[in-house]
Amino acid sequence: MGRLLWAPSAERVQNSHLYRFSATLREQYGESFVDYHELREWSVEHPELFWRAVWDYAEIRASQQPKVVLADADKFPGAKWFPDARLNFAENLLRYRDDKIALVSRMEDGRRREISYAELYGQVAKLAAALKAEGVVAGDRVAGFMPNVIETVVAMLAATSLGAIWSSCSPDFGINGVLDRFGQIQPKVLFGCDGYLYNGKTIDSLPRVEEIAGHIDSLQKLVVVPVIGGDCGDMFSRVENALSYADFTATSLATELSFEQLPFDHPLYIVYSSGTTGVPKCIVHGVGGTLIQHEKEYLLHMDVGRDDVFFYYSTCGWVMWNILVSGLATGATLVLYDGSPFAPAPSVLMDMAEEEGITVFGGGAKYYASLEKFGVKPVETHNLSALKTILSTGSPLSEESYEYIYRDIKSDVCLSSISGGTDIISAFVEGCPTLPVYSGELQCRGLGLAVEVWDDEGKPLVGEKGELVCVSPFPCTPLGFWNDPGDEKFLGSYFSAYPGVWSQGDFAKITEHDGMIIYGRSDAVLNPGGVRIGTAEIYRQVERIEAVLDSVCIGQEWLDDVRVVLFVVLRDGVELDEALQARIRNEIRSNATPRHVPSKIIAVPDIPRTLSGKNVELAVRNVVHGRPVKNTDALANPEALAYFADCPALRS
Repeated sequence: MGRLLWAPSAERVQNSHLYRFSATLREQYGESFVDYHELREWSVEHPELFWRAVWDYAEIRASQQPKVVLADADKFPGAKWFPDARLNFAENLLRYRDDKIALVSRMEDGRRREISYAELYGQVAKLAAALKAEGVVAGDRVAGFMPNVIETVVAMLAATSLGAIWSSCSPDFGINGVLDRFGQIQPKVLFGCDGYLYNGKTIDSLPRVEEIAGHIDSLQKLVVVPVIGGDCGDMFSRVENALSYADFTATSLATELSFEQLPFDHPLYIVYSSGTTGVPKCIVHGVGGTLIQHEKEYLLHMDVGRDDVFFYYSTCGWVMWNILVSGLATGATLVLYDGSPFAPAPSVLMDMAEEEGITVFGGGAKYYASLEKFGVKPVETHNLSALKTILSTGSPLSEESYEYIYRDIKSDVCLSSISGGTDIISAFVEGCPTLPVYSGELQCRGLGLAVEVWDDEGKPLVGEKGELVCVSPFPCTPLGFWNDPGDEKFLGSYFSAYPGVWSQGDFAKITEHDGMIIYGRSDAVLNPGGVRIGTAEIYRQVERIEAVLDSVCIGQEWLDDVRVVLFVVLRDGVELDEALQARIRNEIRSNATPRHVPSKIIAVPDIPRTLSGKNVELAVRNVVHGRPVKNTDALANPEALAYFADCPALRS
């Protein structure tokens, strides 16, 4: 059982959106709930009442308010949410048009800009008019090869105000990685940057922007945004339809927006699977499903309002960026950051949290583990009095990181580790401002989501490990994959394990607190002696070892079975001698089981990761077994794969 680390005060509970939302349910339906878990059960049992209540509480703007909440509820996939509604995503994000700061943009080199809600509306109106003049209409694709800056948000809002579909990649993607994505969706307009900053370096993006534009036949306009002040003149002379952001909007005099009113399930975003096992899947998310799910998360699960300053470290190539920008609908101030989270110093994001008065701070699980390894202790060095919530995702947060956050960052804070992903553009397992936090546990299953854990025969489990599933339709179910005739790939990805039931592909357990522990991806689960072991169970123990900076664990096929192999990256000057190996094995054996103990522990210089920072267990496993890795452009450091090929230590 996880140790109790934090519990909300009565004042915090009573001032939360969740408390006020529950009060509206009492008034409307005469329902009262003892705790969050009772509310969640009701939300799953009465989806039409619940999602109507969310629509009303969030005050979703629509030219045609819905009379029907759910049609064809017996079809999954195939259920239709709010089928008679007409609305616009950008209109809901731009509902505030006052002088409050909407966006703060921070760069690694210290540059800072800010823009008010009124100014944001004006910039979106100007750019939307320019896109409309270019012939962009509902259903067209507009893409961004951009860093996380104000212009990227403006471009997304301008495109979606017209009903166009937005898709983005961060500028650290290689050319083939971008073409594997944008080449499939054929955008009409591409926003690119002249360069970006990372880890103390200034990287010129113009050669890649030019080559990418040259390979997309559908492209009518390339708009280049100045980020590093690069000289674009030569490129503009070579690329016929290329021009600067300033020139593209120069002739636009628009000051008002006309928001295209669209069906609830009109496409909004195209996001991408990691693509480490082949060409990335182009996942299409709808206007209404994305909006209402994000409104629910911001208001009820993260408790964000107009007085908040919200930050999540993300690039534009990770789904957390799409989630981040939805915070505009709450009227909060959003902080954008582009650059390394550890440059020019490991404390840079904590410095920013203090300077900006951030109230909700989000990062990947790897960020917090690295922060501890760097010895950063904000509780001793920073004033984080404004901070009320810390969010984590990307991979399971270890118990060690839970303890670190409460010991060395802040003790009075709601730590919400969440789990979901690109597939649903949100989370299945959420945070909750009115629930306690236990070490190593995600707080709760999300409202309105019939999440369960099943065994291989489709029987629900509690207190035992199994597959994370969702057994009923939910609004943010993807519309499908782009260019997937008959939904063959879509159905195969999520509905093949249990027909009529969404399978997320996570190995998980519901705890006695009705929280959840995620043990890793199901396809990376180890199976020594026929016993299923989640890799996160091993990482949790390895992260306790000060000498180890990073690790990746795989199952190697060996003598008609599978043996556990652990690769580690060590601190400078540390040697993987017998004593350190024994310490690692003892830590795993003592805190997990003997079956978790690796047969082999091997030191490597680096571990391959996706561009969003996740280690790629499947790619490492393929290399170890001599199988090809189909798409190395999806990796931030593909050269690291070489360390795992034909490894002598794995021959015996």
